[in-house]
Amino acid sequence: MTQTTAMARTAAAARKRDKTHYNWPITILLIVGCVTIFFPLYMAVVIAFKQPSEMTNDIAGALALPTHWSLSNFAEAMRVTDFWHSLGNSFLITAVTVVLAIVLHGLAGYAIGRSMKSSKVYNFLYLYIVSGMFVPFAILMMPLVKQTAQMGIANRIGVIVLYTVFYMPLNLMLYKGYLTNIPLALEEAARVDGATTWKTYWSIVFPIMKPMHATVAVLTAMSTWNDVMTPLVIMSGTGVNTLPLAQLNFQTEFGTNYNLAFASYLLALIPILIFYLFCQKQILNGVVNGAVK
Repeated sequence: MTQTTAMARTAAAARKRDKTHYNWPITILLIVGCVTIFFPLYMAVVIAFKQPSEMTNDIAGALALPTHWSLSNFAEAMRVTDFWHSLGNSFLITAVTVVLAIVLHGLAGYAIGRSMKSSKVYNFLYLYIVSGMFVPFAILMMPLVKQTAQMGIANRIGVIVLYTVFYMPLNLMLYKGYLTNIPLALEEAARVDGATTWKTYWSIVFPIMKPMHATVAVLTAMSTWNDVMTPLVIMSGTGVNTLPLAQLNFQTEFGTNYNLAFASYLLALIPILIFYLFCQKQILNGVVNGAVK
């Protein structure tokens, strides 16, 4: 009985210490972070549902809710951007890029990651490819425009090829880091059973890397879906628009139609948000394990 009482007092003292040492700075920082994230989203939703006549320059008017909630801005935004056609182009480019990134970057990560210890050539290849993250797109823009035009791929195919190359350094680093968490014994056992390297990768390694596939898919999809510059300089004059390109119609030399613009932004946000929610269970594990270099 005495021992039980002592344990209860110890637990109570521990709880008291936890309350006494409550980390207020972290709590305040988290609150500020939440406000920073949700305030722009609130403004986007409010402005998207407002009519142009309700837009005012004062803070109170800008923060106020719409007088009448209407979907007219969304309907007009879909008409101006040719929404379904632009959505189809964005979806096609993003989906093909994600599939190519998972297949090609995963293979490259496996080939380089498993060979770096035995060959300096693969070490050089890894550093050479990863160094591509530090090359600004502005430096490559004009040469790429000329090359894609000369090769006849100044269209959606060219954009997909460029995205596959642009995102390779980061994805390669993630895949290579994740491979360090996969025991070599699994592959050695498969080779003893007669499996080739190709069979070992697709039957054993590829399924195990599912969390990293989800991480690479989300990072690649978000970057591709929201990018404006690459389609703008490569597909200029082709008449083919992605959603970010079509949304440039709301900006003119005389001003910006914020009501239609924010309505269009929310429409474009929905598909990528659904994709993220679908993959979120795998993302955290992929990021944590892939961070190991």
